[in-house]
Amino acid sequence: MSQRRARWRISVFPVVVLCLSVAALHSFAQSAPFDIVITHGRIIDGTGSPWFSGDIGIRSGKIAAIGNLAAAARRRTLDARGQVVAPGFIDMLGQSELTILVDPRLPSKIYQGITTEITGEGESIAPMNDFIRRSREKQFELLGIQPGWQTFRQYFARLEKQGIGINVADYVGATTVRRMVLGDDDVQPTPAQLDQMKQLVRQAMLDGAVGVSTSLEYPPAPYAKTEELVALASEASRYGGIYATHMRSESTAILQSLDEVMRIAREAQIPVEIWHFKVAGKPSWGRMPEAVAKIEAARAQGVDIAADTYAYTAWGNGLSAFIPPWAHDGGTAKLLERLKDPAARERIRKDMLTPSDEWENEWQQIPGPESILIGQVQNPKLLPLQGKTITEVAKLWNKDPMDTIFDLLIQDDAFTSVAVFGMSEPDVVLALQRPWVSIDNDSSGVSPEGILGREHAHPRAYGTFPRILRKYVREEHKLPLEDAIRKFSALPSQRLRLEGRGLLRVGMWADVTIFDPAMIRDLATFDKPNQLSQGMDYVLVNGVPVIDQGRMTGARPGKVLRGPGYVP
Repeated sequence: MSQRRARWRISVFPVVVLCLSVAALHSFAQSAPFDIVITHGRIIDGTGSPWFSGDIGIRSGKIAAIGNLAAAARRRTLDARGQVVAPGFIDMLGQSELTILVDPRLPSKIYQGITTEITGEGESIAPMNDFIRRSREKQFELLGIQPGWQTFRQYFARLEKQGIGINVADYVGATTVRRMVLGDDDVQPTPAQLDQMKQLVRQAMLDGAVGVSTSLEYPPAPYAKTEELVALASEASRYGGIYATHMRSESTAILQSLDEVMRIAREAQIPVEIWHFKVAGKPSWGRMPEAVAKIEAARAQGVDIAADTYAYTAWGNGLSAFIPPWAHDGGTAKLLERLKDPAARERIRKDMLTPSDEWENEWQQIPGPESILIGQVQNPKLLPLQGKTITEVAKLWNKDPMDTIFDLLIQDDAFTSVAVFGMSEPDVVLALQRPWVSIDNDSSGVSPEGILGREHAHPRAYGTFPRILRKYVREEHKLPLEDAIRKFSALPSQRLRLEGRGLLRVGMWADVTIFDPAMIRDLATFDKPNQLSQGMDYVLVNGVPVIDQGRMTGARPGKVLRGPGYVP
């Protein structure tokens, strides 16, 4: 009996100690001061639910409490009286992989309320070899960047060493993988070469990429057949990744392109994100209902497919996208040779003048050359042309508009970026309103100052998210505020499986925006794009203000967000 009693005493003692320890720790946690308490705000938590009142306590970068925290100790109080408190905004396609090395604060992003960016559209920052490094040499030189990395692991380490203003995550680009193995030629991979490409995707996923991406309009990407894309997407799927795509066509062949996307989703067994979902080109205006219906039918059948939009009627890309894919075979040097050759030039002109579903013929999609606005050039002699249309430059040069495009590409080594006015507002609004459509900026983080201020940017670079809040929520009532916030936060977080982000919940990372919904607005226009948005009073990234009382702090509290396949 005494032995049994002794055994009982021995067995229960550790439990009593454990209970006391947990209670003591809980008491200690309750008494520890919050770093920040946000008071008196209208909390829109990201779920799409109506706002509710309450205080938010932040400790060690995370949301530690939500409720009545009037009596709680804190180091700082942010009074959000009369304002909305919402999750930080997630940019589903950001393009800042290089500019974040130039200005890690990313002013154009944080003034919009963006706290997380996903990037890597077809051509990703890694992997990199000497061939790719040489091909991007002028871009590195323009930005003053020394590209000392080869892998995502090395690139991420560089970001973490320098510090970054927002959180970032990266796709590995199928175009980059193709160029690593096949160069810029219009060829198909052998089985051994395809294995090499799959190995590059596999390593990128282990390094922390969130998935694999394509940008199928821009050579050499169009040379890839669907089977190649399925193979690479299948590799990403094995590591929990997703497939994101700029589809092969966003215009007259959009339904066929959607068929390809859905085939990849099914055969690779992978979730799909369609970037900058649009119906492009005047001949296709009004076809958005067809595209939406096709996607919603696929979703009803169990295909995990969603999309995002920037909600402007002008897209942005390289001027060289106007040139048919065959003329890009072999890379930029070969393209320039063909533009200088009278016979090849005439063939290019003929192809551009001929409507076709075989390639994304942007010349056929626009009302005229007045719809092409020059953004960024790299040749200093061409800087006065930034902000002008092709019509204006043609008049200035006394040339035909098509010859103007060819000669501008020659003089700028095919670098020129443009904004192209080719979408209809009803199509844009219909896409924006779909419950499975989130938001992308589709622009790199820039600044009105320094090197990054030289570009005549697309205004979406500075204004996408505030513009939606101003135009489509406040002025036109096309979206409820709570649903807009859901599209900015919880929806993209769910798509990317971003653990601990996208909602205002206890235990989540404290990515937070505080703003007056009656005051938030974009200032960037196509005439004067380099203007920061207004109305964000506070933007917190991992609990640290990067915007404080409407001003940039210069803090760099962002984190690299690695995908589910990451192995430390």
